[in-house]
Amino acid sequence: MNRRINLNADLGESFGAWTMGSDAELLATVNSANIACGFHAGDPLVMRTTLRHARAAGVGVGAHPSFPDLQGFGRRPMQLPPAELEAVLIYQMAALAGMAQAEGVKMGHVKPHGALSNMACTDAALARTVVAAIRAFDADLILLAPACSALFTAGAEAGLRVVAEIFADRAYQDDGSLVPRSRPDAMIHGAGASLAHVSAMLAEQALISVNGVRRPTPIGSVCVHGDGPDAVATARFLRDALTRDGWALVGLDAL
Repeated sequence: MNRRINLNADLGESFGAWTMGSDAELLATVNSANIACGFHAGDPLVMRTTLRHARAAGVGVGAHPSFPDLQGFGRRPMQLPPAELEAVLIYQMAALAGMAQAEGVKMGHVKPHGALSNMACTDAALARTVVAAIRAFDADLILLAPACSALFTAGAEAGLRVVAEIFADRAYQDDGSLVPRSRPDAMIHGAGASLAHVSAMLAEQALISVNGVRRPTPIGSVCVHGDGPDAVATARFLRDALTRDGWALVGLDAL
């Protein structure tokens, strides 16, 4: 088994006077940052500041586009015509890529956010629309997609380089989708529990559901959500434990 793994976090999700997450601490810990592009969180100054901090930390950067749902933090399902959704996604990728260029940073990947990602994981047509937008903007970008998802499949079938990710702090249903946040068992709480969750999946190279169902999959990246209260402690604990266990933590382009 290839013992290289990537650690990523969703960052740049502050907006104006409203602060979300602990970006500086996470940038000192993770390998890749998925940066909000203004449609669920983030604004031009937050994007630019996050890129500068990522550059200083040597962290790879990618776009974290969403449905146009700033009030709902991108977590509300929406139905957009394919042409409109493609334009919405290209707009967001272009915004971050332009900011990155101004800061001397190259945007290397894309990871859809929230409801957009969740829906594209189970809706093959929606997944193909997301992939079409990425290909239209830059077919060399890496797609960071949930393991065992329609989004991962669509990206691979379209010829994109796709990295499968698992979530350190989210539980899985038997079909490989995330347990809805409305359920009390949706989240994995605490660094120790997150490590046990991740280690079991890495050891078996499989998603493991709350009912113990195994779904075999390659795993390239582990996500710690940046807005959680345990995010920094969990990310540091995971980094240190995985390193001790012989895993090399690398950028997405090194997988």
